[in-house]
Amino acid sequence: MISKHRTLIADADMGAISENQLARVEGKKWNILFLYADQHRGMDMGCAGNGQVMTPTFDRLAREGTFFANGVANCPVCTPSRAILLTGKYPLTNRAVVNDLPLPTGQDTLASLLRAQGYRTGYIGKWHLDGIPRSKFTPPGPRRQGFDDFWAAYNCSHAYFDPKYYLDAPELVRRPGYEPDIQTDLAIDFIKKYKEEPFFLMLSWGPPHAPYELVPESYRTMYDPREIQLPRNAINAPQRTVADYYAAISALDHNAGWLLQTLDELGLRENTLIVYTADHGDMLWSHDRVKKQQPWEESIRVPLILSAPGLIPAGERCDALVGTADMAPTLLGLLGVPAPSVMQGWNLSQRILAGEGKEHNSVPIMDIVPSDQANIWHGREWRGVRTKRYTYARWKDLGWVLYDNQEDPYQTINRIKDPDFAAVRQELENELQQWLDKLGDRFLPAQEQLQELGLSQLFQERQEHFHSGKNW
Repeated sequence: MISKHRTLIADADMGAISENQLARVEGKKWNILFLYADQHRGMDMGCAGNGQVMTPTFDRLAREGTFFANGVANCPVCTPSRAILLTGKYPLTNRAVVNDLPLPTGQDTLASLLRAQGYRTGYIGKWHLDGIPRSKFTPPGPRRQGFDDFWAAYNCSHAYFDPKYYLDAPELVRRPGYEPDIQTDLAIDFIKKYKEEPFFLMLSWGPPHAPYELVPESYRTMYDPREIQLPRNAINAPQRTVADYYAAISALDHNAGWLLQTLDELGLRENTLIVYTADHGDMLWSHDRVKKQQPWEESIRVPLILSAPGLIPAGERCDALVGTADMAPTLLGLLGVPAPSVMQGWNLSQRILAGEGKEHNSVPIMDIVPSDQANIWHGREWRGVRTKRYTYARWKDLGWVLYDNQEDPYQTINRIKDPDFAAVRQELENELQQWLDKLGDRFLPAQEQLQELGLSQLFQERQEHFHSGKNW
């Protein structure tokens, strides 16, 4: 490796933060280092209970901060999830409803709001919010969505041994080595440059997203495929692939370690909020399926750790439901920055800081415009809810899945037609209906939804680009 450094839905108003809690943020400008993986499943870290995955840095962050057991990707696919994260709004509102349609400009984002508060904002890594082609240059200005001070990004690539990115000119920069190492070096440079000012840096790594084998041998040799114990809902998974997936997570963990060391050396750890999460998970042969856009735990549940000495409670395991849409308003709340009323996610800072206050009974999950890999399995739009105990999802005209995650954590028994779960099913359906009403979601067929949003032409161009014009 190359490294230069080594009702059912509760009231969304969470109330004001108390004076004692405000004292933690007043008089101190907290930096935010936001570490973002692609396709990292929430259960695959040591601190999440999978002792096969070697993640000493993430485990340290969990010990020094709060680990969230119910981090949920509301729309488990790259572009929609990333747009939800930045805007605090669900896809029908922010209009990024499918992979490779651009996130419209002119919306408040976490970056633009912090920029207005005097933060230096930087983005490094995979962007995937600027439409097609995936190789396009995103120039300085509105399409960078508030990341104005530093940019070293590429719209979308998973060639991890061919690192490349754009700065502020359309000339592509290529570097030798392993992409997460290069990106981490860039992040360290950013931190050193802006160490005297408050900053918000988002580092978006590509792994552990496929191709799984594109991991340096030093990490691959950490895992013997013959010793990998497969979960009982994935007995047909290739052990070598699972080993490589774990190796990629360990590679990210190692790079996170370099970042923590840098913060320690610069004396910045005491005023830096570190976030680790992912855009969605990976089925990885669970239930004999791969990829994402599906309602199973492996697809929707993501890692989520917040760590900031003196701000975030240390050594806590929080079971509150936290959807992707909640991230922007919650981070703003932790910093004492008001979130715009148009943000649909909830500010859960009171729950995090004080262990009290209202929280979600459920969070919505969805796939509004199924695309690409989703068509292998069903090719149908779906909606659902995830509670602390249950997962429920349906198509427009038919129930699909209902799991009791407490009694059946591997989701091996689908209760959707079980008469003993009729009352539970109705309660979850009522919960879903409330979310649909709240979000103005009429559960339209995908093509009708695109037409209603005025996105049909953009989607057709996307299809012509990737699939020679075939829609489904």
